[in-house]
Amino acid sequence: MRLAALPPTHSPLTTLLLPLQVDLEYLGKMTHGFSGADLTEICQRAAKLAIRESIEKEIEAEKEKAAADPDAMDTEERPDPVPEITKAHFEEAMKFARRSVSDNDIRKYEMFSQTLQQSRGFGNQFKFPEGGVGGSAAPGGGTPAGGAATFEAAAGADDDEDLYS
Repeated sequence: MRLAALPPTHSPLTTLLLPLQVDLEYLGKMTHGFSGADLTEICQRAAKLAIRESIEKEIEAEKEKAAADPDAMDTEERPDPVPEITKAHFEEAMKFARRSVSDNDIRKYEMFSQTLQQSRGFGNQFKFPEGGVGGSAAPGGGTPAGGAATFEAAAGADDDEDLYS
């Protein structure tokens, strides 16, 4: 069996293992429009289901061992009965999955993103004036537009104010 390792996030636990039978591409298609937090919730629920199943199997094994030999001490290390998050864990977790962001909200965020990108800076139309460092006259004569003279005038007006006082 081949496994895909997922590094844990904000967890002291070891790396979680997903068998390759868990089709992450299909899971992605089925959760289109889900937020990152929604996807995190699904993954955390699947992991908790796997942990719960592992604990239940360990308890059952302890009961069986105690019933077979009540006086025996358990000193041997046994392998984890559920060493990976399976497709069944994700299928169960998906029963509780929900989107927290509506299609309308997504459209609003996309429109906001476009507006924000359009209002940022100069974009592709920014160019330094010809003539090199130190600035020569702007193409029409006079001072360069938005150049050193404008900056110096603005800086001189605020000489009385200190940022840290």
